Amino acid sequence: MSPTTNYALIMLLAGVGVPVLAALNAALGVRLSSPFAAGAILFTVALGTTVVALLITGPAPLAKAPEAPKHLFLAGFLVAFYVLSITFIAPHFGVGNAVFFVLLGQLVSAAVIDHFGLFGAQINTLTIYRAGGIALMGVGVWLTQQA
Repeated sequence: MSPTTNYALIMLLAGVGVPVLAALNAALGVRLSSPFAAGAILFTVALGTTVVALLITGPAPLAKAPEAPKHLFLAGFLVAFYVLSITFIAPHFGVGNAVFFVLLGQLVSAAVIDHFGLFGAQINTLTIYRAGGIALMGVGVWLTQQA
């Protein structure tokens, strides 16, 4: 298999994991009566998993962290915002509805990031076809809310 195929498969699996994560953590939040407790448990497990992966691959890159631009650390805030918001909202709005809107937001922000090459991303110009695909997704999200 080519590296591109491997990347696509890994990201497909990551995509499958997003609604599963949402459903599991939302259910835990309901069971605990606290989306914040569920989020804390999720991040504790995630931290443990990441530390094990770091130890396996070698922790030396951590020494470079103080040199990194501080705005790059906002990614941690964004992942916490996602997890806490979907853990709180999914039981009231539905996992499917919540994930559809997350997907729409991802498509729009990814298109902007790619178009302008923000944060060092590879530039991929927003064409009429890409914009049309995002609009089609938006219509699809809207249709899911009409039932």
